[in-house]
Amino acid sequence: MRRNVLLGEWVLTEIVTVPTAPFDGQAPGTSGLRKKVRVFQQANYAENFIQSVFDVVKPQPGAALVIGGDGRFHNRTVIQQAIRMAAANGYARVLVGQGGILSTPAASHVIRKYGASGGLILSASHNPGGPDEDFGIKYNIANGGPAPESVTGEILARTREIAFWLTIEAEDIDLDRLGEVTVGDMTVEVLDPVADYADLMEQLFDFDAIRKAVSSGFTMRFDAMSAVTGPYAMEILENRLGFAPGTVVNGTPLEDFGGHHPDPNLIHAKELYDLMMGPDAPDIGAASDGDGDRNLIIGRGRFITPSDSLAMLAANIEIAPAYRGRLSGIARSMPTSAAADRVAEALGIPCFETPTGWKFFGNLLDAGKVTICGEESAGTGSDHVREKDGLWAVLLWLNILAVRDISVDQLARTHWARFGRNYYARHDYEAVDSAAAATLMDELKARLPTLAGEMFGSLTVSRADSFSYTDPVDHSVSENQGVRVLFEDGSRVVFRLSGTGTQGATLRVYLERYEPATGAIDAETGVMLEPQIAAAHEIAGIAHHTGRSAPDVVT
Repeated sequence: MRRNVLLGEWVLTEIVTVPTAPFDGQAPGTSGLRKKVRVFQQANYAENFIQSVFDVVKPQPGAALVIGGDGRFHNRTVIQQAIRMAAANGYARVLVGQGGILSTPAASHVIRKYGASGGLILSASHNPGGPDEDFGIKYNIANGGPAPESVTGEILARTREIAFWLTIEAEDIDLDRLGEVTVGDMTVEVLDPVADYADLMEQLFDFDAIRKAVSSGFTMRFDAMSAVTGPYAMEILENRLGFAPGTVVNGTPLEDFGGHHPDPNLIHAKELYDLMMGPDAPDIGAASDGDGDRNLIIGRGRFITPSDSLAMLAANIEIAPAYRGRLSGIARSMPTSAAADRVAEALGIPCFETPTGWKFFGNLLDAGKVTICGEESAGTGSDHVREKDGLWAVLLWLNILAVRDISVDQLARTHWARFGRNYYARHDYEAVDSAAAATLMDELKARLPTLAGEMFGSLTVSRADSFSYTDPVDHSVSENQGVRVLFEDGSRVVFRLSGTGTQGATLRVYLERYEPATGAIDAETGVMLEPQIAAAHEIAGIAHHTGRSAPDVVT
């Protein structure tokens, strides 16, 4: 019901039913539905997917929905439509970030803090933005985490049979003005996207210790990549922790990310890498991605791989006040290096190996089995939310360095001297013909039963399989999560097709070799992995299937 101000009476909000037909290919991937903007701009395309979500989750009376995104092109348009659709589908309340902005970890926190039944996160994460680039929609459930496969499977099924979507007649709301408005019978609150998250970070970490280090001359550079983390980083790093103005660069979120690719790796954050390898490097360099859930850590003269970062943070997490005495376990995605496993073994806690996708960590976190999780694709997080969290990882690094009074390079060397070093790299072959990529994987899987015992250069295969995961909490099974080839010397190669791209297929090849603390722990990664790289090419026939002799991106 809504109040007719002129007549002074209550009237029923009219729900409008819009006929539609299914679109092919609306399967939610690793992190939701991602396509080119032009695809989402088709009449009914975004609406079909959103309505399919609402049909599956069936909002109960009084339910609240969180909506926000990374500010990329087309965000505001879809947010306005999603608000009207939420009103038509029975939500009582919508919480939306000012300007349509909510980083992915901040959205998870808002869902949890305000008891929302779920949220729509409008992002294509680290993918480029703009009229000719990428867009995405992901649904997160009430625990703040990505919808599990049981839910995304139902959403996909619904997209294949949908015949109509629901909305109401209502004007766009002012997304830039804080406060509450009414849309139909539903309350919409535009909230500060930064405040709740920044307050949470101040509860988790020793801000006083970091401020003391900053006042003593500790310096940093944070590249927000013209993406969503900029406002969060400026508030926390410059305003609350006292880093000098200008510490945060590219801090204003832009719809096209300034024409750059907001992926915090050594290719797309080369300017930061060059600074950190040069004579004028600050003590630490960091970056985050389009939606704020990934991180890059570089010390003066020392790049830290995401796999090593997870292990080093886990080994030191109890320095942070909110984590003292409660490291229950570690979880990592299967393609992530086993560096964290060695930390877990030394500390006498479990380490869980899951498929790629943060949704697989949700049950472990909810059950209290793990405290910190990580993926080799630069995602790290803890039980404070149910998403990976780029700025959280940066702040934990700052807390550790400040309390231990140590440099990034010294911390890395100390860690390797205790645990040994897992040399690790990921080679990405992007926009590969989808059919060719599928053939490569099919032929590789067909070879698995006969690979054991074969030699590739100096390496002998000890075991090869297609990774399958049984969730220890709900016992659900996820199969075909990547092909593993393990060698007798303990090294390995993993092959997987990524689910985060929007064009063609991305073949990801993960390479790993362990060196004990008494071995060569400060050699060049590329040199140490040469035998594994050669074996990967020969085993999978990469050049034959893709036409590529070298990867597009090396991380």
